[in-house]
Amino acid sequence: MLFNYFSKIGGWILANLNVINMILAIVIIFFQRREPRSVWTWLLVLYALPIVGFILYLMIGQDMHKSKMFKLKEMEDELEAVIKSQEDSIARRKYKGGLEEAGDYESLIIYNMESSNSLLTKNNDIKIITDGKEKFSKLQEDIKSAKKFIHIQYYIIRMDELFDHLKDMLLEKVKEGVEVRILYDSMGCKSVPKKYFKNLKSQGIQIAEFFPAFLGRLQLRVNYRNHRKIVVVDGEIAYIGGFNVGREYLGLDERFGYWRDTHLRIQGSAVPELQTRFILDWDYAAKENLFAQKMYYPKPSIPFSGESQAQVISSGPDSTYHNIRNNFLRLIHSAKKYIYIQTPYFIPDESIMDALKMAAVAGIDIRIMIPCKPDHPFVYWATYSYIGEMIRAGGRCYAYNNGFLHAKGMIVDGKVMCFGTANMDIRSFKLNFEVNVIIYDGEASKKMEQIFISDLKKCSEITSHVYARRKIIVRVKEQFCRLLSPLM
Repeated sequence: MLFNYFSKIGGWILANLNVINMILAIVIIFFQRREPRSVWTWLLVLYALPIVGFILYLMIGQDMHKSKMFKLKEMEDELEAVIKSQEDSIARRKYKGGLEEAGDYESLIIYNMESSNSLLTKNNDIKIITDGKEKFSKLQEDIKSAKKFIHIQYYIIRMDELFDHLKDMLLEKVKEGVEVRILYDSMGCKSVPKKYFKNLKSQGIQIAEFFPAFLGRLQLRVNYRNHRKIVVVDGEIAYIGGFNVGREYLGLDERFGYWRDTHLRIQGSAVPELQTRFILDWDYAAKENLFAQKMYYPKPSIPFSGESQAQVISSGPDSTYHNIRNNFLRLIHSAKKYIYIQTPYFIPDESIMDALKMAAVAGIDIRIMIPCKPDHPFVYWATYSYIGEMIRAGGRCYAYNNGFLHAKGMIVDGKVMCFGTANMDIRSFKLNFEVNVIIYDGEASKKMEQIFISDLKKCSEITSHVYARRKIIVRVKEQFCRLLSPLM
């Protein structure tokens, strides 16, 4: 009976496929806020691959730009008042924290305040971590020292030896009375059985799933994933960056070899901002209002001793502005000497690409570092196409040969840097939920610059001569994948 029912539905869809495609085309053109390039790509897919295109649209073509998923609730008025006060103080040059090096980026600071309620925080102590073993060793130390709560959010959590060890530590903290919350993305953790997380929940760890799969396994939202990676311990220590939880991030996967990533460990007044980002995501996924509980914003046990000024910036498909993309764009336009970029995927939109090419032609030292191997082949070949365009404009591009490069960020003029979870691609700019930290600190930026220069020793440059000698099959892959880049 059930088989006959679905057969009839399938037959009806096939019989009316042209009508369905026409309706989808009308929706895409007239009822969704899409760029012309994306519109034409979808129309091409729908009519060149009628059945496949229809399925793809159902899975990854939904437009969420008009939805408002995350609300600040109780904190909204208070936060807006603080931001307004900061804006007025900056305008009158009376900001008691002192803008110092951040003063060169005053308009960007105010843009972030207005577009994403991002406070300018000061007194941050920021540790740059580039090795997975170091990152998780330090994280485990902070978990051991937790007294009140541990908030964990990752896009990917593998059911392997790394998480097994973290899980045992977290369960021990639960026994000590520490609140533990884990927020994971359903698509990123699709290989983990539901019963695994249910078992953790039964033992006292609070669990929430972002955009759960339909009927247990069917992912109706392949796009619009929560790509953020945040850990907050006791409201005093926070982590943000590119590392997920899995053995490959420790360099234990033979396919990738050494995993080169960038993570930030932060102590200071930026921590409550990352806590707010976690709570917004948690409240949406778990339907729980943590803002009503003041314990998650404790007064620091010791005075902040760092010197970095920073803003936490978030973006997602529900955002009014593409905040992270716009920060990258403003930083590119502000550059006077150099722009160093590390990203596993380089598929910029037209605004970013034009800005980078203009900067290169104007004599700004543009250096872009990508992996030497793909983890997603279609994305890699599209990346190679854009790299070729940058080389022609005068930029210098490098392939990292010492394993896999997963670091995500930009350094400008040794004064400012922006790192976090967002890749330099359209998916991170417009489709994924991402979070970055922009740091206005010459000392921290120069440390990141030295790390970049050290990485160059493990790279081979993709010169115009090297690029011109690529094989015909590579050129075909590039053009095909670039055609689909608005959907990647």
